[in-house]
Amino acid sequence: MLITRIFEITFPIFSIVALGFFFARRFKPDMQVANWINMDVFVPALMFSVIVGKSVDVRAYSDLILSGAIIVLGSGLIMWPIARWLKIETKTIVPPMMFSNAGNMGLPLIALAFGEQALPAAVILFIVENILHFTLGTSLLSGHGNILKPLYSPLVLVTAIALLIGATDLTVPSSILLPITMLGDISIPLMLFSLGVRLADANIDEWKIGLIGAVFSPVTGILLALGAMFFIDLSPSEQGILFLFGALPPAVLNFMFSERYQQEPSKVASIVIIGNAFSFISIPLTLTYVLPRFT
Repeated sequence: MLITRIFEITFPIFSIVALGFFFARRFKPDMQVANWINMDVFVPALMFSVIVGKSVDVRAYSDLILSGAIIVLGSGLIMWPIARWLKIETKTIVPPMMFSNAGNMGLPLIALAFGEQALPAAVILFIVENILHFTLGTSLLSGHGNILKPLYSPLVLVTAIALLIGATDLTVPSSILLPITMLGDISIPLMLFSLGVRLADANIDEWKIGLIGAVFSPVTGILLALGAMFFIDLSPSEQGILFLFGALPPAVLNFMFSERYQQEPSKVASIVIIGNAFSFISIPLTLTYVLPRFT
């Protein structure tokens, strides 16, 4: 049954988030070091193992890359005049509408919905969003983004090496790939657990702007996904993956950047928290549409 399938997909994700939430309410853990290790070690290891282990050739995903970029950039273009109309500071709400939870929630969601064979496509979309976030996103907040900055991060460097290997006939020995894969397997559960911890700590006083973000984020993403699917030739599975990508809530990283650049972090926190809480409703509804049509 469709309801059973949706439960099988969403329960592992939301249960780990809930575990992080309740653990944080009881023990108040400091996740700063764990998150740093995850982003600089475990996530790069996941990227490498998925791309190399499945021999991913980035050229085969050119249409999906374009579609993902359309969703990210288009969400910002749509939200910009709406923010001005609602008299909301554009630097506060536009980035969270552009950059969604493609890591913490997108990777496990797509893998559970479409199988492990869909993980390379999910990784490609995650890479596209992160590169745009660290370049265009920081530029929006600071006013002077450094386009070369992402090239120095372990995530992008390791991913670039993996894509280069994936595009050639080079073979990585299993004795090397296995420990990298084991490290990568840590990343997704830790992302979800960390998301739960963050939800337990954040402030939702600015609930009105949070509610606006919670609604507009999946709506604009889904509309842009439908538009991209109409003009770009994607396979059925890629269409379903793109649809789920468009429905994702705002990324937790938006809150971290807002704190760094002092761009109304309390409001951004509300957008992120309420947006991710709203995903308990929006993601199952999206799966109700996606599963019968694209799987």
